[in-house]
Amino acid sequence: MKRFGWQTKATALLGSLCLVFGLAACGGGNDSQQPSKTNNSSKQATGPINVVASINQWGSLAKEIGGSDVEVTSIVNTVSVDAHDFEPQTTDMAKLQSAEIVVVNGAGYDNWASKSTAKGTTSVSAATAVGASTGDNPHLWFSKEARKATATELEDAFAKARPAKAKQFQARLKTWKANESKLEDAMKAFEQKHKDATYGATEPVAYYLMDDLGFTDKTPKGYTQAVSSEGEPAPSDLQKFQHLISGRDVNLLINNTQEASNTTNLLTGTAGRTEVPVVDISEQMPQSQTTLTGWITALMKSIDKAMADFKASEADHEKVGTGDEGDSGGTQQPSQPAKSGNGANSNQQTPAAPGNGSVPSNEGQTDPGK
Repeated sequence: MKRFGWQTKATALLGSLCLVFGLAACGGGNDSQQPSKTNNSSKQATGPINVVASINQWGSLAKEIGGSDVEVTSIVNTVSVDAHDFEPQTTDMAKLQSAEIVVVNGAGYDNWASKSTAKGTTSVSAATAVGASTGDNPHLWFSKEARKATATELEDAFAKARPAKAKQFQARLKTWKANESKLEDAMKAFEQKHKDATYGATEPVAYYLMDDLGFTDKTPKGYTQAVSSEGEPAPSDLQKFQHLISGRDVNLLINNTQEASNTTNLLTGTAGRTEVPVVDISEQMPQSQTTLTGWITALMKSIDKAMADFKASEADHEKVGTGDEGDSGGTQQPSQPAKSGNGANSNQQTPAAPGNGSVPSNEGQTDPGK
């Protein structure tokens, strides 16, 4: 999977051409190519900036950079909401319409927010900041490049909105960068400590984070492509994934707690039987976390513990089959996930077998970062 699209260089070139030929010649394009929209009102506004973020990941970053000079509202602000299927209410639309600055993720993740932004409103897009577009992995808040680029864009937008407060915004950005730099140093140390680390993922929510930590993704490509397009993985790809886990060919399994299904419960159950640690990661930032950098740091610590658990179980683990030995028919039925009784997966609720066609949830599992 590509990290970001080709638009990064294209955007830079476009910016250069704009300087030569004039901004009027540089319109159009998708959310990864358009520069942030800016309110050019000649009247100088005062008071806190009304900032509305589509999701709380970027809302928390806006609050860090803006401090007391901004009032931030995040539309999607809980892990109980599936952001991929979110449908804004009338009140959400009104908040976006009345905002002075709107912060979006982009890359097709929150088109509802981009489309609801009023004409003339300043818009900061994480996708625009790094040249990502629809089709790229949209979970940009887990990328160190996207966090840094978006923080810089926020500081610039805030300074333009309140020039008198520019030094304060610059100072907060400097503080934020210092904390982010410490996180990156810790990530480098993690990579040195866990060389050749591998993982599988029920859904590619943490792709950028795991890449920044030096992990190799061994999830079957067919499986990843299917879940990324919100489809069902082929039985052969699911079987490959089960064998990958049961053979302990990955050090850990990343589980997106906001995308639960019979299939994900089957995979976490397989991990439980074979002592492959499961790390639960949500898309939205949990209520227990207050800053984006702090959340990423907490997740890294959870992943570090999972690596230690995997190594501790190497000496006495027992490879357990997935239930398809001698069976040419394929995989174990997802509706009957096995129980996990090992310490490595102690944070996992045992998946219950669904009845009447219902889909199991991850309710009761420990939120990441707690």
